[in-house]
Amino acid sequence: MAKVYEFLADGFEEIEALLPVDILRRGGVAIQTVSVTGSELVTSSHGVTIKADLLFENADLSDADMLLLPGGLPGATNLNEHEGVRKALTEQNAKGKRIGAICAAPMVLGSLGLLHGRKATCSPGFEKYMDGAEYTAQLFQEDGNIITGEGPAATFPYAYRILSYFIGDERVKNYEVKMQYAHLMERK
Repeated sequence: MAKVYEFLADGFEEIEALLPVDILRRGGVAIQTVSVTGSELVTSSHGVTIKADLLFENADLSDADMLLLPGGLPGATNLNEHEGVRKALTEQNAKGKRIGAICAAPMVLGSLGLLHGRKATCSPGFEKYMDGAEYTAQLFQEDGNIITGEGPAATFPYAYRILSYFIGDERVKNYEVKMQYAHLMERK
């Protein structure tokens, strides 16, 4: 079974953090939230406190198939300042394993040089922090082992695409129907 870890820092964006967890768990993917705060309790950018599955200090990320970074401020900045997260992302990329970041969080990847020469997206205004990336302004953008997302409204297609890596496009379509996402897209 695939293993995914999502880092949470104080100031994370709720939708960008919890929707991928919900969708991946519905799809049978083992995803765990990892607090980088030193406490299991992490508070979002809008004052919602959740309990993470693991503390960073206790997480063995060596078996990670994918690492995820939600956006939000100051959450993305806090992730960018966490040396353990930066090291984990660098090692994940060196192994060619998957990484995802949405909204403001692609700036973490940019600061590490992981987006150099790649297409990427982010919340408008944060493209200046994606050093060396070609900013596409898409809802989500894939390039090699990295997927980036634009922001809260992009979280559904971003998360479904991530789920497809582990269960395939056809099975993802079933979840899109069950969760009324397919119906929403038909109403355009």
